Amino acid sequence: MSEGSKGIREGVEGSKGDPRVILLLNAVLSAWFAGTVLWGLDLLGAAAFTLRNAATFALIVFALTYVAVLR
Repeated sequence: MSEGSKGIREGVEGSKGDPRVILLLNAVLSAWFAGTVLWGLDLLGAAAFTLRNAATFALIVFALTYVAVLR
């Protein structure tokens, strides 16, 4: 290998990535998690599965994970 070519490990460790991708993944996974939890709670009769409840819970999860990652 030449001095200029890097392996995959060096490329991944050296890449900062695009923060928009991280935010999009966080939003999608937070919404999926909120929907799954609320579906389970609705199945148990503990909470109603509504769009408002799902969006609120997804925003809370999104904010918590965002703050936890920035620490």
